[in-house]
Parts: sequence; structure tokens; C-alpha cells
Amino acid sequence: MTRPLLISFSGLDGSGKSTQIANLIDFAHQRGISTRLLAFWDDVVVLSRYREGFVHKVYGSERGIGAPDQPVERRDKNVRKWYLNFARHGLYLLDALHLVRVIARARRSGADVIVMDRYIYDELANLPLANPFTRAFVRLVAALVPTPDVAYVLDADPEAARARKPEYPVDFMRLCRAAYLRLAQMLGYTTVIPSLPLDEARREVEMAFARALPEVQAGASQLDAASV
Repeated sequence: MTRPLLISFSGLDGSGKSTQIANLIDFAHQRGISTRLLAFWDDVVVLSRYREGFVHKVYGSERGIGAPDQPVERRDKNVRKWYLNFARHGLYLLDALHLVRVIARARRSGADVIVMDRYIYDELANLPLANPFTRAFVRLVAALVPTPDVAYVLDADPEAARARKPEYPVDFMRLCRAAYLRLAQMLGYTTVIPSLPLDEARREVEMAFARALPEVQAGASQLDAASV
């Protein structure tokens, strides 16, 4: 590969991102394709420790990751105060600028594929997309950051997603799902994986990835040229 592919995974909490990421990395390794995995919150988000500490202290957000036998009540992105939405625009812009640097470094790592566990799109989906200013902001950020070769959005039934990862109220999960789908429509280049059984979703993910491989694209170009 001449340039590392950039693959991002976005979607609701509990939509199966971790499972599909692990499957795709295994799929790539079986074909001799090296990967580098980056986690958006750990590797990109600016001042993540202070931002997490703020919501724990001010809004009483519980720590940890929700599990079916151990629900967690998170209060962070589901707190929609006007001043938080205002602050989010500034913080997300800082994250976008840092993302540009992180991806540039990762592309020099020698890996064939860079896989992002969440992307800037997960933050943009948390903004009030009905607001014209926010929509302009989304377009600005989308133009600023590297466009993934495949930007997956894993769709999921909100009730089922919450059952797998009980952290946010179902009503909020429904709002999030609508926001992800609206953002996907705005961007126009995301690959939405429908809410499917695990194996079917895995095949959809693998097929979209295979189509993005340079050797596949080259083969398609040769077929097109031969048919002219």
C-alpha cells in the first residue's frame, strides 16, 4: 500500500463497535495487512482527564463502563445545557486540530491501515444539528480533518444497545441514533451498517473494507479500462 488506509468506526454506545473493530483487525491480519488502532478518547481528545473530571464533579456522572449486570448512570454528553453546547463547539474544534496531527503521525508509523475507535463524527453527532450555525461548524470540521477511506456508522436499536451497555436513558439513545443518521446524511460519504445480526454486520464491514483496498480498486480500474 502506498498510503495507509484510514478506517473509522462511529455509532451508539452498545452498537457493537469494539466487536466489529476486533473482527476487522483480524480480517486484515489474516491477509497480511498490518494495522494500528487508535482510540479517539485516549489518543485524540484534548484535556480528556480534566473534561472527564468536570462531569464527575459538577454533574455527578458515575465512573466506569456500563454492563448488563452493572448499569452506570452517565451524565456527560446527555447534559444539554446551552453553555455546554457552546463550549463543545470550541472543544471539538481543538480535538479536530489535534486529530489532524495524530493521523499525520500514525501515517508515518508504517502500518497499512489506521483504525479509529470513534472519530470526530461521534462528537459532531452530539451537537444540535438543527442549528444552522452548528451545521456550518460541522462542514468546517469535516473539511479540516482527514476524510476516512471508510467511515463506518454502526446503526443499532436504542433499546438493544442500552441493554448491552446501560449508561444512558433510552430516550437519549433514540436522539443519538437520529443524530448519527442525520450526520451521515449531511456528510454523504459514511458507510452505515444497518442493525443486523452480528455475522451479517461483520460481512458488511468486511466487504466495505475490501472495496477500499488499493489492490481491489486497481483491479476494478483495469476491468473498467478493458471494457472501454
